[in-house]
Amino acid sequence: MSGTASAGPFRVRRVSTTRAGGVSAPPFDTFNLGDHVGDAPSAVEANRRRLGERLGMGVERLVFMEQVHGRTVTVVDGPVAEPVPMTDALVTTQRDLGLVVLTADCVPILLSDEEAGVIAAVHAGRVGARIGIVPRVVNAMVELGAVPARIGAFLGPAASGRQYEVPAAMRADVDKHLPGSATTTVRNTPGLDIPAGVRAQLLAAGVSAVAQDPRCTIEDRTLFSHRREGSTGRIASVVWMDSASTDEASTDEQPAAPGR
Repeated sequence: MSGTASAGPFRVRRVSTTRAGGVSAPPFDTFNLGDHVGDAPSAVEANRRRLGERLGMGVERLVFMEQVHGRTVTVVDGPVAEPVPMTDALVTTQRDLGLVVLTADCVPILLSDEEAGVIAAVHAGRVGARIGIVPRVVNAMVELGAVPARIGAFLGPAASGRQYEVPAAMRADVDKHLPGSATTTVRNTPGLDIPAGVRAQLLAAGVSAVAQDPRCTIEDRTLFSHRREGSTGRIASVVWMDSASTDEASTDEQPAAPGR
């Protein structure tokens, strides 16, 4: 799928939800937005409707992914009825179209080049980051007119290197492919800092501005964490170009928006 930018002013908006403010029952309490974790479909549907309403665009303007820990990037040019299959990054040039990434420890990446009118949402877990989803999505944005030096990046809440414990061999392997990700946890055990590795990849790709939500999903119980809880929900991180704003193109980051 491909698209061309709509005319008119806009403001780029980025938000990440918390686990509060929805209708899901434990262990998905309460604002679970993942439809693949075992939660009641009616609860997920209600939560997604609530998210769309709070973002001012309606659930029909939110585009979800069937995330598979891969490196496929898909360009979308309008609303879709079902999650985009087998993809871990969405790119668009369309206004008022919310690109959604669902996480519960993986790194949600929200990207934008305001001048070109190109945005992207990326699901970057250990596997996807290791095999190169980040440079692929930057390249896809460039094909639509973005310039790496103009791309702003926001990394949402994710597992921190303080808590993400892995075997030493895994740490060495991931760091080989994702330099800068190797670390030591607070327990003095081998760990991975995937946000640090992603930041390094973005900078290496020419992205000049990388902001990061400092919250660790494993530590912060206002967020979902698969590593901490096992069966649990998913938060959403969303990026969109809001044409309702009459300001000149600018970016509005809200690290803990709908679901507080």
